[in-house]
Amino acid sequence: MGRGAAAGALLVALVVLGAAPAAGAELSGVSQEMVQSECHFINGTERVRFVKRFIYNREQYVHFDSDVGHFVGDTPYGEEVARYWNSDPEWMEHRRGAVDRHCRHNYELSTPFVVERRVPPTVSISL
Repeated sequence: MGRGAAAGALLVALVVLGAAPAAGAELSGVSQEMVQSECHFINGTERVRFVKRFIYNREQYVHFDSDVGHFVGDTPYGEEVARYWNSDPEWMEHRRGAVDRHCRHNYELSTPFVVERRVPPTVSISL
């Protein structure tokens, strides 16, 4: 029997026999942690806004907004996290530099492919 078949047989046996969760703990399902970074460009790179969102199970708990200049908590837990992150001046300086390091840098790299290659739209109408 191949490795895949053996693993499949083991999985079926565990499901059929109703194997207990590890260490007797109840399994709570699926959880998801997500970090999302956004760059908002107004008039090219004349005005750039960087937003970094931290999301757990589809709920944003803390975010950094370069216009505000520090982390803002969106939930009680997020307020604690924001206080902790905002208390480190070196970390905050790194975050504030993301506008240049992340947004403006990537804008310069992608401009030839995204902005300068615009093609006028063609429209064709058919019955």
